[in-house]
Amino acid sequence: MRKHEILSAYEDYLDVEEAFESAQPQRMRRRRAEGQTEPTRSGRLTEAEKVRLERAREDAGPELPDGADRWTTWIDAEQGPHPRPDWVITDGGAADSDLGIVKTGKEADVFLLERAAPGGASCLMAAKRYRGSEHRMFHRDSGYLEGRRMRRSREMRAIANRSSFGRNLIAEQWAVAEFAALSRLWSVGAPVPYPVQRDGTELLLEFLGDADGQAAPRLAQLRPEPDEALELWEQLLTALELMAAQGLTHGDLSAYNLLVHDGHIVLIDLPQVVDLVANPAGRQFLVRDVTSVATWFRGRGLPEPLVDPLIVAERLMSAAGLE
Repeated sequence: MRKHEILSAYEDYLDVEEAFESAQPQRMRRRRAEGQTEPTRSGRLTEAEKVRLERAREDAGPELPDGADRWTTWIDAEQGPHPRPDWVITDGGAADSDLGIVKTGKEADVFLLERAAPGGASCLMAAKRYRGSEHRMFHRDSGYLEGRRMRRSREMRAIANRSSFGRNLIAEQWAVAEFAALSRLWSVGAPVPYPVQRDGTELLLEFLGDADGQAAPRLAQLRPEPDEALELWEQLLTALELMAAQGLTHGDLSAYNLLVHDGHIVLIDLPQVVDLVANPAGRQFLVRDVTSVATWFRGRGLPEPLVDPLIVAERLMSAAGLE
């Protein structure tokens, strides 16, 4: 089946999916009454995931190099912004190898991935893979999804009902939102990892760490001296002002969502990025972000007036033009 046939069949599939989900409770009650075991269902796939899996089957080509797990997904993926860093491998003959897990989270896992080209060039990336249908609900997703709307009413219903198909749609929305936010912020000079590509619910990002695959530490892992803490705080304020100038706040900021790479603060984990204008709770999210990090820095010896959350929040709202 080719891509255009898949897309054509997808409309019919959505109607069947909706009917299936609405009939589930009645069928489950009947099974329980009859003493039958409920079958295990794999989650419904989103449109992009169905197309991607079909493409992978069609594109199965020559045997992979030793140790590789797949051919590069670069060509058909959504690609990162220009100017593109020289280390990004764009060779269509490259192969990808998973080297192990970096971090496990509630909504996604991050793996260390190496992409190697036939000529010998290679690079390390962080592969962030969102989970979907196996999770009953994403972390506080209803508040973050305010201001994000999908075009199809049946998709909005699936998301509202948290059906397995709807949860997969939410996973894809998180991936799309994070890739868009990283691309936008990287383009204006904010300290975020370079977003290499998005393929369905998988993001490939710049790996922040050393050549041996040791990831940069999170801010929460560090115990900086007061002068070091002051330098990191000033770097963070500059980053938050850049975000605010774009009308954004992180949405779930903490010392665990900040890396310190070569002495520099880097913002990570941005799927829940909040639009300060479109989201009616935008200001509350911003104040919460600031309060979280200000509390951490105050605990490292910075004076209260310097890290006062309300003063910092007003400064950021001013940068966003929303005084």
